[in-house]
Amino acid sequence: MKRSWLFLLAAMLCTTASIAGLNRSIAGSNDIDLTQWTSPDITTVADDPFGTLVKYGHALFTDTANEIGPKVSDPARRFAGNNLACQNCHLQGGTQPYAMALIGVWGQFPQYRAREGAVDTLEDRINGCMERSMNGRALPLESREMRAFSTYMRWLSTGVPDGAKLKGAGTLRIKEPARAADAARGAEVFSQICAACHGADGLGQRAQTGAGYQFPPLWGPDSYNNGAGMSRLLTAAAYAMHNMPIGTAFNAPVLTDEQAYDVAAYIISQKRPEKANLEKDFPIRLQKPIDTPYGPYVDGFSLEQHKYGPFGPIRSKVEELATASRTANAGEPDNGSGAR
Repeated sequence: MKRSWLFLLAAMLCTTASIAGLNRSIAGSNDIDLTQWTSPDITTVADDPFGTLVKYGHALFTDTANEIGPKVSDPARRFAGNNLACQNCHLQGGTQPYAMALIGVWGQFPQYRAREGAVDTLEDRINGCMERSMNGRALPLESREMRAFSTYMRWLSTGVPDGAKLKGAGTLRIKEPARAADAARGAEVFSQICAACHGADGLGQRAQTGAGYQFPPLWGPDSYNNGAGMSRLLTAAAYAMHNMPIGTAFNAPVLTDEQAYDVAAYIISQKRPEKANLEKDFPIRLQKPIDTPYGPYVDGFSLEQHKYGPFGPIRSKVEELATASRTANAGEPDNGSGAR
């Protein structure tokens, strides 16, 4: 057993060294630019125990519905509650910059997460996605599926130092209009630009074979629930502007800031599954993102304004309350206006 583990470790270190060498010229000591990063190639992964788990993690990530979705034959493996795939949001297998890329995420955990008000492990974060974006249930920590997800993310992070500052992670902010978002205008944008892929009804286009989607639904019963990060206007707007229509690069957006802002309002205004017990999120209320579309709030602003803006007054009030109470990280994560 010890010899087998040493062989696995040696293989993993060789892979790490090879990919790290390709990226060394653009990597600083603790500052990684994912927009210039060379992602590892899944076709080069060996058929050893480590590689087998990486490949399974890649399959779970890119073909989630057919692996652990609500229609798989084994009821015990129906962890996802919808037929989305993880890469419907984390594009290109989690490698596309500013599409919530997962390169380097392994070394960012454990980390404090305001939503739980606690320090989370990577496994906690994976299960957060399972219960919210996938509208499903948590993976057992000892399950092969959880080990495969975390191993895949470890492999994606090959060559990235733990705790590195990652340029190209998360989403890239929009230049936020100083007004409430207009869902009616957003409906026009959706019809003109988004409906060709996601359907006029927003329910997506099914894959030609199997479960899953060629283009995912943006609302409706088979979409993410209202506890997912994408149900927040500023997050949805930032993501849409720098990644949509599919094939768009962050540095050549198709949508304008105002179009992204309004179409996000239209999308989040639609019905979707509801997650129970959302009032337990963000136990330190001032750390709640300003565009969280569910209460309770402690800043005196309405649910309507938290959902659609304008966000400037909320942001200012939260900062004032945070200063008075000495609350760190107030209103975060705030994906509002800012430099690109």
